[in-house]
Amino acid sequence: MPNPSIDLRTLIDERPFGRYQIFVTALCALIVFLDGFDTQAIGYVAPAIVHALGIERAALSPVFSASLVGLTLGALIGGPVSDRFGRRPVLIAGMLIFGAMSLATALATSVTSLLVLRLATGVGLGCVMPNAIALTGEFAPERVRSTAIMVMFCGFSLGAALGGLAAAGLIRDFGWQSVFVVGGLLPLLAALLAWRCLPESPRFLVVQATHPARLRAVLQKLAPDLPHDVSIDSGLDVHARGQAGVGALFADKRARITLLLWVIFFMSLMDLYFLSSWLPTVIHDAGIALDTAALITSMLQIGGTLGTLTLGRVFDRVPPFRALGVVYLGAAVCIVLVGLAGTSVTVLAATIFGAGFCVVGGQIGANALAARTYPTTMRGTGVGWALGIGRIGSIVGPIVGGVLLALHWDPQHLFMIAAVPVFVASVAAFAISVGARRTTRHTAHASGEAV
Repeated sequence: MPNPSIDLRTLIDERPFGRYQIFVTALCALIVFLDGFDTQAIGYVAPAIVHALGIERAALSPVFSASLVGLTLGALIGGPVSDRFGRRPVLIAGMLIFGAMSLATALATSVTSLLVLRLATGVGLGCVMPNAIALTGEFAPERVRSTAIMVMFCGFSLGAALGGLAAAGLIRDFGWQSVFVVGGLLPLLAALLAWRCLPESPRFLVVQATHPARLRAVLQKLAPDLPHDVSIDSGLDVHARGQAGVGALFADKRARITLLLWVIFFMSLMDLYFLSSWLPTVIHDAGIALDTAALITSMLQIGGTLGTLTLGRVFDRVPPFRALGVVYLGAAVCIVLVGLAGTSVTVLAATIFGAGFCVVGGQIGANALAARTYPTTMRGTGVGWALGIGRIGSIVGPIVGGVLLALHWDPQHLFMIAAVPVFVASVAAFAISVGARRTTRHTAHASGEAV
């Protein structure tokens, strides 16, 4: 009598979201927490570096840009590499790179050395994010996948926020270099923890079909009651086998959804970095005290955190891209209202909170939906390239804002223009939703749904 067999996707989707999956999600959250700390580190220490090196503030602009370029390259490279070698090794390698480069940054003595080291740090950081998203999503059941990814991603926001509190004390007591020492040692320790405890994605292992012992070990932790003699049938995953690469994102009728996802990521991150970079300046120029402007601007991330925690369940329960379109449409409305708020602190705080809820929450939701869009063999590539294209938008956003401010645009017209990118993202999300409904209705088995 042949051994019983079970389909992997059915095994994951029909079981509760258990302790082992929560552990994997928490470990990925810890990793992106450190990612968030290190990504924001240069911003926290910039004033101290300017003073220590005796340079103008503008001289650090290329250093900021180098970090974003590194993040873009890391996402574009790290995603496809993980589809070939696995999520786990690329994620650990990314932590080792950004940990080591952060430590080296503590030894920097010039703008040139800072630029080179932050570029290299960004490459490591860029490798981490798409693989943390893919790994979390591939352990989570379909019914809670968006929620799991978005909750995990809160680690990034917490790392960026709490890093500011830690940086203030470190700089005061030990100098600016201490921020990079801490930001380097912690990822190296986390890489050791991940090497010891972080499993490879079972979906990746079943598609590769080259490591049956590793797959069995992961499944025994995922489903301890699974019979030892059961065979794992790739079943619904079988269509995902084969070569993967950037070209695969445009094969099998995926070109349309891939391009629309890139539009969403580019426009969303363009707006997010425009707002986070220039909101304090615009509010202060309108006549509000600088400390009050900074406090009001913090509502962007507070709203974003609440949006992240709230919207995951929405995306898991209703057509996700339709919901994303509604969220981005709400973002466009809130951004326009920011420009119409004048100098009312209460109205500004409320509208910026709403913008953060929709823009930040929408962007993190887009990360989760990108992971759900592609099959296993190209999930890392799909998420990585979407993030990479989005990072280009994050570079463009502050530049566009600077040009508009140099032209002395008033806040009303400035924020009307700022609402355009998220409106475009909304249209793209609705277009994906319409296409998904047509595909489901007519070609469900040939649609290349994510496994």
